[in-house]
Amino acid sequence: MTLKVGRGAFAPPFIVMDVIAAANAKAAAQAADAPKVIRMEVGQPGTGAPRGAAEAAIAALQAAAPMGYTEAFGLRSLRERISQYYAEQYGLAVPASRICVTVGASGAFPLAFLAAFDAGDTVAMASPYYPPYVNILTALGMKPLLLECDASTRWQPTLAMLEKLDPRPSGLIIASPCNPAGTMMDAAEFQAIAAWCEREGVRLVSDEIYHGLSYGQQPEVSAAGCSASAIVVNSFSKYFSMTGWRVGWLVLPEDLVRPVECLTQNLFICAPHVAQVAAEAAFGCRAELDENLARYGRNRALLLRELPKAGLDRLSPADGAFYLWADVSALTNDSPEFCARLLAEASLAVTPGVDFDSARGSRFLRLTYCGPEADMAAVPGRIAAFLGR
Repeated sequence: MTLKVGRGAFAPPFIVMDVIAAANAKAAAQAADAPKVIRMEVGQPGTGAPRGAAEAAIAALQAAAPMGYTEAFGLRSLRERISQYYAEQYGLAVPASRICVTVGASGAFPLAFLAAFDAGDTVAMASPYYPPYVNILTALGMKPLLLECDASTRWQPTLAMLEKLDPRPSGLIIASPCNPAGTMMDAAEFQAIAAWCEREGVRLVSDEIYHGLSYGQQPEVSAAGCSASAIVVNSFSKYFSMTGWRVGWLVLPEDLVRPVECLTQNLFICAPHVAQVAAEAAFGCRAELDENLARYGRNRALLLRELPKAGLDRLSPADGAFYLWADVSALTNDSPEFCARLLAEASLAVTPGVDFDSARGSRFLRLTYCGPEADMAAVPGRIAAFLGR
């Protein structure tokens, strides 16, 4: 007898995780005197949690009180501190009652999608896109609608694109700064798209996990200040440099507060208690975190200057986050094979574009520049040697 396997089990892989495994295997197998594997494949800060966050976790673990379940929406003190962050960062009044602490942004997306959409609903997004958007929606029986973007739109969706959609989708995901291109949406365009979603009955999901990581080209705009019906996703993984702690948050519209609370109770119970303690303390570590941002900025400037000389001369504008989206169509039409060779021959781990755009990604690479400065300084030379420059 053949047993049924659920449709969700056939969600595509998140290819960057396969690249991580290949890079780990390469690093483990090579000789001690071989060039180190430089990691540009994963969007993970090269630094760990800020010192104050780690010390808060240590103190909590040494205290007599157990690290038990918190409320499903998270520690009230953390939610109040996130509320304060919106007042400080954006001048917005976001009550703690509308904030749900989640198991990273990865845990926030299924909560948001299940609360806002039904199986069969269509949710639009730019292509290229963060792969789990598509994979989670597909696993939940929802239908991703890809809006093909390119350099002419700065890899972001436009209001003109949305107005052509008939019928209207049930939802729209936007990210500014975005992954993989690192571009940001113009503030006026962002606000116009949020207003269009309100007017057309389209639920806006704004992925803001790269807020705090921008380089002066565009102001950061939160959908929490643009739309009463929008869902905001954020995380402590990127600016706060706490990827492995698995803690993020949602800012919810009033109509989804109780539905998301019930879903959280059943799916996750709560985010890890000790991670929430550390996350709250991270808000007091802004000086250290801004030093990280300055380092990313130096890496960005170096690569934007030197990579074109090395042979990668078609790069995204890189307004924010820590990614470069490189058009390598003059060099290859097989980005997975190209990336495999880069790892094998140049000990350089980067992610093939097919992870982010199945239709056009064979001609693109995503390079992450949040690693150590010495590593990033070595990258253009390795690529030039690989390309025979």
